[in-house]
Amino acid sequence: MRGWWREISGLVLPVACGGCGRPRTELCDECCTELYGGAPRRVRPVPEPVGLPVVHAAAAYENAVRAVLLAHKERGALGLAGALGKALAGAVRAGTGQVGGGGPLLLVPVPSTRRAVAARGHDPMRRIALAAAGELRRAGARARMAAVLRQRRPVVDQAGLGARQRLANLAGALEVVAGGERLLAAGRVVLVDDLLTTGASLAEAARAIGAARGRTDAAFGSGQAAVVAVSPSAFEINRNC
Repeated sequence: MRGWWREISGLVLPVACGGCGRPRTELCDECCTELYGGAPRRVRPVPEPVGLPVVHAAAAYENAVRAVLLAHKERGALGLAGALGKALAGAVRAGTGQVGGGGPLLLVPVPSTRRAVAARGHDPMRRIALAAAGELRRAGARARMAAVLRQRRPVVDQAGLGARQRLANLAGALEVVAGGERLLAAGRVVLVDDLLTTGASLAEAARAIGAARGRTDAAFGSGQAAVVAVSPSAFEINRNC
């Protein structure tokens, strides 16, 4: 019900830019430029966890980008998913090197905890991944969102945890849903998340994907670019994903 109320209220309440607060626009031109007007780039956390795939970010987590992401994620500005998806699609193109060939792109979002989804009233990363897949398809790519990961055990809130604590907290926490292996075998997996901090979430997601595919090497996809992780944000701040 909370998600429906947010959708309806967005139609009748005054609209302000999610990045800077400018009235009468959901996202102004200047904030659009900050979010997806630049060139995506490769980023690495320090220290870099074992098994972290190559990560490309659309923009740095600061200023308007931070405001837009938080407005969508924490304050229910659901209409911003399209702009965030466009930014994510650009990072996917940079991370994969192409938008066609080699099988369809399967955008696999790192799942939020059930508690976080219940508190927010929506799953922000699934919305962004859906929007990104649509953006890629409009550009001629074969792409789809594939929500095949789930939490297999409870984890504590990541906020405030250091790199080693995050790795320990998430170790073995994710798994591929039943039947997900067949879907993953049909395309090229692209792990997507909204914010890279220590890289623990993406490393655990890559491990779970590798386990489902019958691989035991920690650096899943190493040398084959089988998994490319992308994020529309960089890693300047710790957030609970």
